[in-house]
Amino acid sequence: MAKWTEKDGRQYEHIKESELDRGQTEEEAEEIAARTVNKQRRNEGRTPNRTTQGTGNPNASLEDRTVKELHNLASELAIEGRSKMNKSDLIQAIRSERS
Repeated sequence: MAKWTEKDGRQYEHIKESELDRGQTEEEAEEIAARTVNKQRRNEGRTPNRTTQGTGNPNASLEDRTVKELHNLASELAIEGRSKMNKSDLIQAIRSERS
């Protein structure tokens, strides 16, 4: 991972403290802060990747996520055959795996 600037570090700490004040757990606050700083860095072109390799916003419905995000989530859940699935198949498989 590329190194954060001092400003990035200050922004991270500020966001983390704000999230803790809002009642988030330490782990949630750290994740939100890191995602926010990294998104800002991507938007400014300071990272090699223009998009994340993540699973999307955990508060978003599966239907609102991209196929790439659903594929990454299916990968985390070790769903077999995911590479040949379309969006609706991925959503169905993820829901089946979670229940």
